[in-house]
Amino acid sequence: MKYTIGEEEVDFLKRLSEAFGPPGFEDEVMSLVKEYATPFADEIRTDNLGSLILMKRGESDFPKVVVAGHADEVGFIVSGVTNEGYVKFIPLGGWWDQVLLAQRVMIRTRKGYVHGVIESKPPHLLKEEEKGKVVKQENMFIDVGATSKDEVEKLGIRIGDPIVPWSPFMRSSAGKTVFGKAFDDRIGVFMAVEALRVLSEHDIQHPNTFMAVITVQEEVGLRGAQTSAYATEPDVAIIAEVDIAGDVPGISPYEAPTKLGKGPSIVTYDASMIPNQRLKNFIMDVAEEAKIPYQLSIVPRGGTDAGRFHLYRTGRPSVVIGVPTRNIHSHVSVLHLDDLENGVRLLAEVVKRLDKEKVKSFSPLT
Repeated sequence: MKYTIGEEEVDFLKRLSEAFGPPGFEDEVMSLVKEYATPFADEIRTDNLGSLILMKRGESDFPKVVVAGHADEVGFIVSGVTNEGYVKFIPLGGWWDQVLLAQRVMIRTRKGYVHGVIESKPPHLLKEEEKGKVVKQENMFIDVGATSKDEVEKLGIRIGDPIVPWSPFMRSSAGKTVFGKAFDDRIGVFMAVEALRVLSEHDIQHPNTFMAVITVQEEVGLRGAQTSAYATEPDVAIIAEVDIAGDVPGISPYEAPTKLGKGPSIVTYDASMIPNQRLKNFIMDVAEEAKIPYQLSIVPRGGTDAGRFHLYRTGRPSVVIGVPTRNIHSHVSVLHLDDLENGVRLLAEVVKRLDKEKVKSFSPLT
């Protein structure tokens, strides 16, 4: 099966990356996905938490195959405003304090977007014992250019307003890599939707009902995965995600084995799920048969939406297919377009082979 990421696909990835969507505020992402995917889906619906379900009927109602990516990105929420006009905030999702200072952000208010920059006590005023310490998030604030609390309130900023990094998407000078925010997990969204598009536009027969599921609130506890599992009742769940690229200084292959440009990863273990072994082996066989490069990965201190999908009702065969990505949970991440391209190819090849007998073979003791 042929699939190539061209300018149209890169533009879709750009719009996904730059869209505003921290946990609980994913509506802009969902509107973008719905508009893009409507021509390829037989049915579009949502669950009551806001996850989006894009269905394509195949040759059979069984099995139901879900490919899920989460729409939300790590962000923040306004917790207060000081008398001097600085915005205080708390995190939505996991942040390492060291990546925050001097970074630009956008606050979404009822009046529109307000830009700001994360600041703290100036380094020139720090005592010697303070200079060697990491500044904690609770000691930071957002400067929106105001000089009083009244000015901030006139901008429309209120407690509870969401905040995300401001970080334009761009290609690197190297050509095949791109920079952007929210790759965790807009690339999973991209993969799920592009797999749907490939099946539709190439009229690929698949012996199942396929659902691209765009979940919400993954970064704050896999919440959308729990509700969308009930909404879709999957027989197989494949989670499309980022993977932690280990090809940076200071990381051993035993900590993070995947590298950019070497293919998508099949996650053999993470802290939220041990994959169904027969499903994992099946995907490896498909990759080798279709001559798609892949890497095996392990993520000992992270989890994904698979942590909820695999526990649906009596349990469901689940696995994670990832794209190695550098510098996640920050303002700028890096990925290789070849890995993303091969990830979409692998998903489509897997879906078109998942028939009733194959899915039954994933069950224990068969």
